[in-house]
Amino acid sequence: MKQVEPKNFAIPVDNFRLVQHETHQPPLKKNAERKIGDSKLLLRYRDDVVPDPRSIMSSTFSGDETAPFFGFLGAAAALVFSCMGAAYGTAKSGVGVASMGVMRPELVMKSIVPVVMAGVLGIYGLIIAVIISTGINPKAKSYYLFDGYAHLSSGLACGLAGLSAGMAIGIVGDAGVRANAQQPKLFVGMILILIFAEALALYGLIVGIILSSRSGQSRAD
Repeated sequence: MKQVEPKNFAIPVDNFRLVQHETHQPPLKKNAERKIGDSKLLLRYRDDVVPDPRSIMSSTFSGDETAPFFGFLGAAAALVFSCMGAAYGTAKSGVGVASMGVMRPELVMKSIVPVVMAGVLGIYGLIIAVIISTGINPKAKSYYLFDGYAHLSSGLACGLAGLSAGMAIGIVGDAGVRANAQQPKLFVGMILILIFAEALALYGLIVGIILSSRSGQSRAD
């Protein structure tokens, strides 16, 4: 039986980048040929169509380019969560004020204090959101992941603290204004409870300002 010798063949591989592993063979050049056994394998790639995958990954997943995402997320979290707390506190307290005002309309203006204190929570979130948004530099090279994480933690600290304070103010305000309509001597105690509930959001505001001020410490001088 006659033995057929293998012939040389070439396999064009377009849009392909050869990634060299740990081998003892020299790296391939453009349109280079490498001998495999008795045959030759032609490997081609085009830089004008597909760039180096390693360069794509380094640019796409660069920390400097993804950092603004966390910064803007922190600004949104500060405003959204604080407004959620303010909305809940206002709605919950407003229901109590409306129910109490049917029987004691002369105490409506005096019992509006929980609604006012709940509305202040949204201002705290607005302050942090403005501070964070003004601190985000549009130039990616001067805004690092450290800055984005600092702004994200700042927004979450203020927003979640405002949400917790709003829930406390709403529950206390609803029960407090109803009780105040029956016993006016409870008004001072209700105000003290509301003040301590409001302090929770104030703590978040202070921590948020401190964290947002840390954002520029990672930038090179």
